Amino acid sequence: MSMVGGRGGPFRGVDIEAQRRQNASAPKIDGLGRRVVALFAPYRGRLLITAALVIVGAGLAVIPPLLVQRVFDDALFPAGGDGPVMSLLVVLVSVMIGLFLLSAALGVVQTWLTSTVGNHVTGDLRVRLFEHLQAMELGFFTRTKTGVIQSRLQNDVGGVSGVLTNTVTSILGNTVTVIASLVAMILIDWRLTIIAVVMMPFLVLVQRRVGQVRARIANETQESLSELTSITQETLSVSGILLSKSFNRQRTESVRYQEENRNQVRLQVRRAMSGQGFFAVVQVLMSSVPAIIYLVAGFFLTGGAPDITAGAIVAFTTVQARLLMPLMGLMRVALDLQTSAALFARIFEYLDMVPQIRDAATAIDLADAPGPRGRIEFDDVVFRYPDAAADARPTLDGVSFTAEPGEHVAFVGPSGAGKTTILYLAPRLYEASEGEVRFAGADVRDLTQESVIDHVGIVSQETYLFHASIRENLRYAKPDATDEQIERACRAANIHHVIDGFDDGYDTIVGERGYRLSGGEKQRIAIARVLLKDPPVLLLDEATSALDTVSERVVQDALDAASEGRTTLTIAHRLSTVIGADMIHVIDAGRIVESGTHAELLAAGGLYATLAAQQLAASRVIDNREN
Repeated sequence: MSMVGGRGGPFRGVDIEAQRRQNASAPKIDGLGRRVVALFAPYRGRLLITAALVIVGAGLAVIPPLLVQRVFDDALFPAGGDGPVMSLLVVLVSVMIGLFLLSAALGVVQTWLTSTVGNHVTGDLRVRLFEHLQAMELGFFTRTKTGVIQSRLQNDVGGVSGVLTNTVTSILGNTVTVIASLVAMILIDWRLTIIAVVMMPFLVLVQRRVGQVRARIANETQESLSELTSITQETLSVSGILLSKSFNRQRTESVRYQEENRNQVRLQVRRAMSGQGFFAVVQVLMSSVPAIIYLVAGFFLTGGAPDITAGAIVAFTTVQARLLMPLMGLMRVALDLQTSAALFARIFEYLDMVPQIRDAATAIDLADAPGPRGRIEFDDVVFRYPDAAADARPTLDGVSFTAEPGEHVAFVGPSGAGKTTILYLAPRLYEASEGEVRFAGADVRDLTQESVIDHVGIVSQETYLFHASIRENLRYAKPDATDEQIERACRAANIHHVIDGFDDGYDTIVGERGYRLSGGEKQRIAIARVLLKDPPVLLLDEATSALDTVSERVVQDALDAASEGRTTLTIAHRLSTVIGADMIHVIDAGRIVESGTHAELLAAGGLYATLAAQQLAASRVIDNREN
């Protein structure tokens, strides 16, 4: 049994086999066909042109076989028996060649139109899914593996691309061809037509059963692709590869990938082979029809049926032979539609997810809020994670405090006490279960999310930098920032002199997640990025806890400069970083148990004083070891 969850090998916390069994059947989406058709609405004009070309092309394809009858009966073997009528033969052959040329030209135009429309619809669907995922709340991404999300965007959307590109024209073109062929066959001889199509209802019933099997296999294949993508994303990222190398688990990860890859190969083979026996039977039956027609025609002629001529028999078998490909095409499209329904259901399942945090219909801009922009208030706030057990202790339980504009308010306490949750509730990255979080005097639920985030800058313990230049990473906060503004922000963050010392300066590529920089350098670039944004509120989530003493001092100086004139909420592990805070709240088990300045809390002799004594003792032990 494979287990996944955190990085580092087979012990990952989630039973993948159970998850795969749970997802073995695709989610059912109401009105799936109608929703797929609606994707083509913006391109209805091009579709109408394409449909007209398809109908014309399909109609033209049936005419040459009908001309064959005249070639045989009127031109090559006329009733008078005087030999071929060359003038008529030249005309008929010229018309046939002209029809072939016209059909080929129409085919080129039709292919361009279908490719254009299909790929635009696929692109629209991919962008729509990406934008919808961007709107999902932070909690969704903490619950869902990144590789699974990537698989929906890439593998699932890519899996329906062929259907979106070819299905409409294939159905329309093949349907018109089949109908026109059947009409032509009836006009030539209705008795032979009955013999030629007698097996079709049976084939349709078998095709539906084959389609159900292929749909199930397709869904299992996509689940396996999701897991392969997740393994790749987790293991081959910089953090993942560093972890596997440091614990010498490369072989374990390779084995895990090989196992899932073998499952993927097995599913791909099953998917490729499913229905092949059915199509082989269809092809044999359809290919055998001309031989049967010859036999039946022989019986008719033996029985004295003068209305069946050699030209009629040749024309009928020619039309019937042309029926094979469009009929097979329709059956393949029907199977593809059944198969792709599983993929469309997976895509629409994500599109139908409703963000748990979204703007109210009456939400206002924070600039229109009644209070000063920098004021943050928590009023008896209770928070429970959505997936927490009903009887579980809330992460925050009755938290109340106020941070006035320009104040520095710090939160300290044991790990797991709920400190970081407070920081995420302030800009409404999470939403309070009870109580109110107010920003500038207004409940954050009455403000637009965009305006709230515009007023907040966040510096976390784990700095995220893109695999791009320093300049591009900084401009992420303000795309139109000038070089002078960038340099000013970096000087304030105490990082300009470091960047200036690089060979490429601000054009230096930082590497995946900034791994070419030290921890202190990454943090100071993150601070400069926030300074470039220039928000009135600064949220610091243990921004120096992972740094050494020297780097901490440099980064703390940058943070002090960044906090000047801003409302600052700080989550601190090292109490030395919040000694100068205007107010320190001590959090324990989701509640504020002490509040005051550094000196007041030490004098009170409570939890804060205990934490301070523990850190002082630990610091002395480290100093003694170094000496």
